[in-house]
Amino acid sequence: MGIIARLKSEWAYLHGLRRALQQTSAVERTPHITMREMAETVAAVHPDKMALISQQESYTYGELDRRANQYARWALAQGLKKGDCVALFMLNRAEYIAAWLGIVKAGCVAALLNNSLNGRSLAHCVRIASAQVLIADASLMPAVDSARDFFDVRLKVLCYGDKRRGHDPRLDLILQEISGDALTSAERVPLTIADRAIFVYTSGTTGLPKAANIRHSRLLRIMAGFSVVTNAKPDDRMYVTLPLYHATGGICAVGAMLWVGGCTVIAEKFSARQFWSDIVTQKCTQFVYVGEMCRYLLAAPTSLNETAHHLRSCFGNGLRGDIFEAFRDRFCIPKITEFYAATEGNISLVNFDSMPGAVGRIPAWAKNKLRVRIIEFDIESEQPIRSADGFFQECANGETGEVIGEIVNDPKVPIGSFDGYADQAATEKKILRDVFKKGDAWFRSGDLMKRDALGYFYFVDRIGDTFRWKGQNVSTGEVSAVITAFPSVEDANVYGVTIPHVDGRAGMAALSLSDPAKFKLENFRQHLIENLPDYARPLFLRIQDHMDLTGTFKQRKVDLVSQGFDPAKTPESLWFNDNAKAEFVRIDAAIFEKLCTGGYRF
Repeated sequence: MGIIARLKSEWAYLHGLRRALQQTSAVERTPHITMREMAETVAAVHPDKMALISQQESYTYGELDRRANQYARWALAQGLKKGDCVALFMLNRAEYIAAWLGIVKAGCVAALLNNSLNGRSLAHCVRIASAQVLIADASLMPAVDSARDFFDVRLKVLCYGDKRRGHDPRLDLILQEISGDALTSAERVPLTIADRAIFVYTSGTTGLPKAANIRHSRLLRIMAGFSVVTNAKPDDRMYVTLPLYHATGGICAVGAMLWVGGCTVIAEKFSARQFWSDIVTQKCTQFVYVGEMCRYLLAAPTSLNETAHHLRSCFGNGLRGDIFEAFRDRFCIPKITEFYAATEGNISLVNFDSMPGAVGRIPAWAKNKLRVRIIEFDIESEQPIRSADGFFQECANGETGEVIGEIVNDPKVPIGSFDGYADQAATEKKILRDVFKKGDAWFRSGDLMKRDALGYFYFVDRIGDTFRWKGQNVSTGEVSAVITAFPSVEDANVYGVTIPHVDGRAGMAALSLSDPAKFKLENFRQHLIENLPDYARPLFLRIQDHMDLTGTFKQRKVDLVSQGFDPAKTPESLWFNDNAKAEFVRIDAAIFEKLCTGGYRF
């Protein structure tokens, strides 16, 4: 890096970090200004300005506030008290933001459920949040029905939208009879920024999904911080195709616009064919991405709209270094800002100067201010390495290790806080103690990274059994539990395998069968559909005579992962979940070749 480029980089980080710290620190100085007051203030300043646009409905800031008030009054009328939880199971639309905002205004907690869930997975997420009410979109009621047997009997279910079957009350009709006027003083439940606002779910590095605590302080700091990351302005229009139940799309992108009075354009789901048309038609100036989305756009045929836009920037995470410049140049995007953050954690990295491949940077002069470190890690044991003195060692430049963030419970240092999960035991598992000195505590990210001499951080991989597929973290424990519930499956070893030229790792399961004669692939496939979201269903199966275990009865994965789905590497039968044929097909040399050369779409 030349001297001029180096100076520009230093200035970008100095300016960006200073503004971000100023914005986020201001939240702590006004503890009684919660999400409720922030939303009401921006509505008062911009009552007639568009806040949210979606295919189903659109709201100005004034209309959004009135709709949120209706939800808040509904919640209060249910007898819900401060801290009670309402689970939200809806598709991407403007109503989604209005719903959780209203729930939060009533002093309740909104649990943002992944709308791909069904069966046991859905019930688990509702249960761990201790939700008392579930609001579900009419189109998602079949998924709700698949989980009813696993719900707490006291759970109240309401349907939003036209539903021609069942007996669940229709919330959209109920809201029509409720006033949207400003909440009265008697209706305004006392709140501070220390109160919980929402649950965002993360699978973490092991186990079933966990409900991450997002308090008002964290929610507002995310919004304030990303208004700086995106350099948000009141005339910005942010295009969001990512799920609103995820922090990146639903809090970071939407929140940046809400913070400054900008507009969010919401697509129900990502479509490479529709993407640039929407950007141009809606006059968007920014969009939010994940890396897989960028790859899909690059693979799509060229269109006139892809360079006819008025974009000034985009931001997100997971944009690989090998396609960073190709993506930027083909679509003529002036600025790309990559970032890294854990939904529930205290680590935030931002690539302010758009270094290809880097997830962020901490310059030497900011290292003591931003307490993020990479420590030595043993891949085999999947644990950080303690030295002879009992403490951990920071990795040298270029060395891969686990990234951690120091936990500081001090209102003057809000970026150091760690609010954890609804489950206290799960929270404790993410804390590493006595790291560099006796008594200190650090948040474990569960991610492997390396850092270069200039302080740029580069993502390497996730630790443990969780792997990433279709932009989602897949828990092998959750998948294995569903598989072994199927009759005649004795045991299941679930892991991720790579497919040439495809991002992420696809799910594969090695099965041992108690009664092979009774095992029917078509019935097993239907079982997966009924109990797992599509991204978590194994793409490949391997039928084994017996499960390979270590001396301590742990499943061996290393050899299985290296052999993958190649029939030449094992005599055992391998199967591919062919969605086009709606069946598992036996993998032979021809199918293997087709899988490896782009013959199938994933």
